[in-house]
Amino acid sequence: MLLVNTSLAGEADVLAVETHKDGRGGWRFNVTVRHDDTGWDHYANKWDIVTETGEVIATRVLHHPHENEQPFTRSLSSVKIPAGVKVVIVRAHDSVDGYSGQTQTVSFD
Repeated sequence: MLLVNTSLAGEADVLAVETHKDGRGGWRFNVTVRHDDTGWDHYANKWDIVTETGEVIATRVLHHPHENEQPFTRSLSSVKIPAGVKVVIVRAHDSVDGYSGQTQTVSFD
């Protein structure tokens, strides 16, 4: 009998965020995530850019586990920040624990 404890993977943490104007009127987000992916049963499967009130602005879906690449950085371009929004939060999600890890806050002046 094989028992698998998927809780060992822990939480998906956003370690760093870099932003750049992308030349198309939007922003490029380079987001570094750490999660001890254990395979398809427990892995970081997306990250979101949300307002302080929780409105999702954009989502980057992660289509596969990154068991041998930790931490890893993925990008999302052409992100439109709504008028009046000065701060966004980047949060990661995993397939078992949901949104439970470290987030990063990005300010726009």
